[in-house]
Amino acid sequence: MLKAPAETAQNGETAAADLMPISVVVLTFNSELTIGKTLECARCVSDDIHVVDSYSRDRTLQIAESYGARIVQHPFVHYGDQRNWAMDNLAFKHGWQLHLDSDEFLSPALIAAIDALKKNGGDGADGFYLPRLTRFLGREIRHGGHYPTWHLRLFRSGAGRCESRRYDQHFILNGAARRIHAPMIDDNRMSLKEWTDRHNRWSDAEVEEILHPTRGGVIEGQLRGGTPMQMKRALRRLFLRLPLFVRAFAFFIYRYFVLLGFLDGGPGLIYNVLQTFWYRFLIDAKLYERSLSEEEFVRQGGRSVE
Repeated sequence: MLKAPAETAQNGETAAADLMPISVVVLTFNSELTIGKTLECARCVSDDIHVVDSYSRDRTLQIAESYGARIVQHPFVHYGDQRNWAMDNLAFKHGWQLHLDSDEFLSPALIAAIDALKKNGGDGADGFYLPRLTRFLGREIRHGGHYPTWHLRLFRSGAGRCESRRYDQHFILNGAARRIHAPMIDDNRMSLKEWTDRHNRWSDAEVEEILHPTRGGVIEGQLRGGTPMQMKRALRRLFLRLPLFVRAFAFFIYRYFVLLGFLDGGPGLIYNVLQTFWYRFLIDAKLYERSLSEEEFVRQGGRSVE
């Protein structure tokens, strides 16, 4: 059973035992299927929960209100923009921030781990990486290199900032980081139609990022001695050096067979085909389409945009 939030003193301040009080930020858009669980768990670690909504049309706001969340609405550009806007404009009650998506909830083990950290003031760290465990079509995806994926989501106010990339944005920490090994759960409940629609849109953003990389304020790749995201970016850079289309096949084979993705059954097969093959193949197809358009433009007497 989930524990209740930390008790507060009569003057409204966090109880003395809580040396690391946390404010929570949750981004939402038409999130009625998952937001309740997200907020239920968030209340176990915080008495200051903020929902930044992108003008939902379902019951998201009513559910958020029922959990006592402070709600603001702001137009959505991309995740980095929305997260940074929240940090710049919300009136946080506490000096630490935990950032979640509307379909991410804290596991009981993660709640316990955060509760222990709150009692010792964060143990000298400025931020914490959390492992994200994806639940897809009702099954946890634990193989194929999909778990753990590390995300910086908990940090002191002022120590974290989100990248301004068009897609796949992550927080950058100015300070010392540690890892918490208990997972947050990415409880993916959207239909496959919505899943593929979103990834089709995100593939456009990733194509733009590949062709015209964001300069400044982004995480640079570093294989040796780097943070989890620096290592991921370095591997992504190596991946992009492989030939178009070939890399999508190679990535699927590596994930599904070498890293044992097949152990996650039918949902694992669907997830790996869509996430590591179809999505990457679609990006390559759009890159190829763009190259044809560019060649045609040049043939007709125009100048390359590069």
